[in-house]
Amino acid sequence: MKCTGRNLLLGCLLLASPALASAGDNSLLVPTESRCALNIPDEDLPGALTACQEAAQFGDAQAQYELGEFYYNGQRTPADLPRALHWFELSSLQGNAQAQLRLGNMFFHGEGVPANKVQAYIVLKMAAVNGSDEAMDNADQVAEQMPREELQVASQVLGQIFRSYLLELQNIDNGTPSLTPAPNQSQGQSISPQAPAFAPN
Repeated sequence: MKCTGRNLLLGCLLLASPALASAGDNSLLVPTESRCALNIPDEDLPGALTACQEAAQFGDAQAQYELGEFYYNGQRTPADLPRALHWFELSSLQGNAQAQLRLGNMFFHGEGVPANKVQAYIVLKMAAVNGSDEAMDNADQVAEQMPREELQVASQVLGQIFRSYLLELQNIDNGTPSLTPAPNQSQGQSISPQAPAFAPN
């Protein structure tokens, strides 16, 4: 399978680099601490927005989610779906369930991105794993509208993501690096990392 554009983007990136989402030793769980709060009086918004953007640029997943919501809702600034999508994607890659839920719904409804049920299903399932009950319900609704072939593709991608995650956990427990020998490689030769089956080209 080939990944292009936003098709299966998050599934591909999560599979290619499971360490992007990190909370202690468990890459599927995300801490909820943040330095970003945008639900403040209007006169304090410019300073808070600047602080939130700085935190988000330094990788704060909750700040990235808050910025996504800020631009998605359009209540205090005009709605900017491409900008919201950007921040939701960054936060989602770190395992933020709220961002994954919003992003999955955006893919499902085609908000700021072409509708893509396969991508919506994958991202919503990841949000469910990260603790969103609403995402599980939404993933079930998406699945009901997907042709069987699309559901099989999405399930295969999720299987790859979870196998990669389990191998990561196993390697952490064993204290070994996440490297596996290439096929048909005899012992004594160098070990190199395997390229994931769904890595972007």
